[in-house]
Amino acid sequence: MSGLQYTRKNIITGSLIFAAGDTVGAFIVNEFSFTRLLGILLIGATVYAFEIPNYFVWITRRTRIHEGISAALYRTGLALLYFNPLWITRHIFFIKFFSGDWSEINNNLFYIGWMSFLVNVPVSLLANYIIQNRITSHKRFLASTIFSGLITVYYAVSVYWF
Repeated sequence: MSGLQYTRKNIITGSLIFAAGDTVGAFIVNEFSFTRLLGILLIGATVYAFEIPNYFVWITRRTRIHEGISAALYRTGLALLYFNPLWITRHIFFIKFFSGDWSEINNNLFYIGWMSFLVNVPVSLLANYIIQNRITSHKRFLASTIFSGLITVYYAVSVYWF
């Protein structure tokens, strides 16, 4: 894999799965809106479809010299490093922005991002271990997007929990 990865398949995958996950979360908390749906669809097709596959390629290149369990743990840690509290905060920012809840865009989003991250660490560690070490590189974005789509439901609901 050379060069930057931004394919039609990743664009479609990112847009549909992130939008579907967020839509489920929005319905759970009774906050569905078409602008939010379209906004998350756009972010999934652009920001996430570009960033995530390229970060996974970087992880593969970065960990190529490592072997065994140390390589597996290194890949898992690097994946978890990407999906950090700031990533979650940014995602919640997108939710608030596209929902038109601009008055709720404040420093509290960082707290929500941190709490969401801390509560989710055990699940994320396991999922990222599997994605980085058991899924082929060509299917990692799909697997990560499916996991993220499920976790997106959690992020949408976590705004109310934290």
